[in-house]
Amino acid sequence: MFNALSEKLESAFKHLKGQSRINELNVANTLKDIRKALLDADVNFKIAKEFTDSIKEKAVGEKVINAISPGQLMVKIVQDELTALMGSEASLLDTSKNPTIILVAGLQGSGKTTFSGKLATYLKAQKKSPLLVAADIYRPAAMDQLTVLAEQIGVDIFVERDNKDAVSIAQNAIAYAKQNNKNVIIIDTAGRLAVDEMMMNEVANIKSAIQPQEILFVVDSMTGQDAVNTAKTFNDRLDFTGVVLTKLDGDTRGGAALSIKYTVNKPIKFMS
Repeated sequence: MFNALSEKLESAFKHLKGQSRINELNVANTLKDIRKALLDADVNFKIAKEFTDSIKEKAVGEKVINAISPGQLMVKIVQDELTALMGSEASLLDTSKNPTIILVAGLQGSGKTTFSGKLATYLKAQKKSPLLVAADIYRPAAMDQLTVLAEQIGVDIFVERDNKDAVSIAQNAIAYAKQNNKNVIIIDTAGRLAVDEMMMNEVANIKSAIQPQEILFVVDSMTGQDAVNTAKTFNDRLDFTGVVLTKLDGDTRGGAALSIKYTVNKPIKFMS
């Protein structure tokens, strides 16, 4: 995902080649190219500017350390800033409670149902006993899709096809899980638009009713800068615990990953 961005950042350091010291002029030229590389990767403009401003503050006036060239020093500064931007520590899924309830939410078409199946597979490999819950009552094939996935991976699924109340489905699924010794409940909710008040209220009501330990916001990584506003809206309503970036095998440039973490300060817990 970050290959193109890495190449452009590498190219940006050419201004420092052969220089004995970092100064405002060669830093300015380098930062201009770094900012352009970030924008080309579809990073939000405000974030790109603040990112390069922070690099400038750390870089200007720095002396070359021992035999390290200015280019190497700048690479170190940029790497440190990228690490801070993405999060310096891994954030693991909290499955300490029995049963652990995981609410999966996001926009329409972001890949929530497929991810729910992948997450169940991941947890099954960790010797957990997951239960998939089909709580998308709007998309005609949603319950069928999750049922097929559950059969393929050998995981139980909770479906109530005649129930048109997503909150009730989630509550009934928790009762079923407790009766059948399922220690992780993955609730696949309907895709919704951030501007759809009725749908946003529904997922907020599900959260209030079941009090999940994890709320994962699934975002299509190809949405770029648009993902920032969407993530903020969902976070304001749900205060989600982590982000899932999907469709990384597509034409994605990494902007969503960088922008979302910076904007909502929530960890990226899974990438698929």
